[in-house]
Amino acid sequence: MLLRWEQKDLAERASVSLPSIKRLETIPGPLKAHAGTINALRMAFEEAGIIFIAGGDYTGVGGPGIRLRES
Repeated sequence: MLLRWEQKDLAERASVSLPSIKRLETIPGPLKAHAGTINALRMAFEEAGIIFIAGGDYTGVGGPGIRLRES
């Protein structure tokens, strides 16, 4: 729990409905949602300090992942 958010926190910060967040979390594999929903989720995480890492984009990291931006 990098941000210590509950589903309702993400829903509020991304302006996405709580039922949508719950549904998305139950689906295995890549995120399947409208582009606007995915962008809203990503923006909420990035505004909170999350950095998304593509494979090999960050020194010492061999695969995709996330990290918390240094303050």
